[in-house]
Amino acid sequence: MAELNKKYLDRPGPTNVIAFPMREGPFCDITPNLLGDVVISLDTATREGQDAGITTVARFDQLLVHGILHLFGFDHETTAEEAETMRIKEKELLNLL
Repeated sequence: MAELNKKYLDRPGPTNVIAFPMREGPFCDITPNLLGDVVISLDTATREGQDAGITTVARFDQLLVHGILHLFGFDHETTAEEAETMRIKEKELLNLL
């Protein structure tokens, strides 16, 4: 994950989830129905789940929803308002699971 994080996002160190959207960029017309890829660190999900007192599966679900929302254009890093909107949407979707 650290290698992916550095190579594609130019961020140092590991992360728990990275989303690679396929509906934007120079090759978005090749597969217009493909949303993208979500890469999740299972080791990190396990550790974060233990720290939060939840199962690895529950933390994995949280990270997957988070990554999919990024693929749909949600962002939590630009403004506090966007972060809150994303947090609310994450909660709504997790409640459906």
